[in-house]
Amino acid sequence: MCENNGVLVALGTFDGLHRGHKEVLLSDKTEYGKKIALMFSEHPQKILSGETPGELITPQKRDALLKGWGFEPVFIDFSEISELSPQEFFEEILVKRLNATAVCCGFNYRFGKNATGDAKSLEALCTENGVAFKMCAPVEYEGEAISSTRIRQSLRDGDVEAANNMLGRLFSYDFEVVHGDKRGRVLGSPTINQFFTEDFTVPSYGVYASVTEIDGKQYISVTNIGIRPTVGSDEKRSETNIVGFEGDLYGRFIEVSLVKKIRGEKQFSGLEELSRQIKEDREAATVIIKKEVFGNV
Repeated sequence: MCENNGVLVALGTFDGLHRGHKEVLLSDKTEYGKKIALMFSEHPQKILSGETPGELITPQKRDALLKGWGFEPVFIDFSEISELSPQEFFEEILVKRLNATAVCCGFNYRFGKNATGDAKSLEALCTENGVAFKMCAPVEYEGEAISSTRIRQSLRDGDVEAANNMLGRLFSYDFEVVHGDKRGRVLGSPTINQFFTEDFTVPSYGVYASVTEIDGKQYISVTNIGIRPTVGSDEKRSETNIVGFEGDLYGRFIEVSLVKKIRGEKQFSGLEELSRQIKEDREAATVIIKKEVFGNV
């Protein structure tokens, strides 16, 4: 089937699978026997500077989205191709290794040693070798091209609504549920605790209206991200109270999606004041989720 219908290779960092990335991946409507999303096993910036810019999607969520769009994720080490010229990358990786008969990329795609290749030079290489080529124009939000950098900054500013607009979906994470100090049970609002991985983008500390998915069902929830100053913790975490759910989720990978920031993180005078605030946050989150996600009030 692949030999008859060819192989489409989509090129990009695809570190957020945001609306710009989705445009690249889904712009070519031709039927192919195989569609590949070529990605780096580690972000190039981490290799070059030693610091990751911050992941926007977990591996399991990324792979599920790609599969749903008909793409197979294929990973390559940046160090393996960093010294290849643009022509060598095209010939050795795209043609010989991946058998590409079609290639697509974004308007700002760079490749080859010292990023000397761009979308125009890639188009020329494809044309010379009979490989179909498609370059996608930028997808904009508020007059500027959508980028993973803008999304990270929006999250760090607490503007999760802007981040969600640029992602084209709710910003989410599905980390393992771990044991906490069970203080939520004492306060009458049991929570699930999840710790962010080292390289994941952590949104601005505070309380968010959220949606938690369990066994295919979406629940209204309220999520606190931060260090919980009232109880004296210094570990940043996500702590989510799920409205209307009772059950044991320890050890499971549960997806929490952020919808809107309700307030910043603050220190309360004691557990009684904290308990009152939790109740208010739950009520606020319920109104937000019913209106903005479930479509009713």
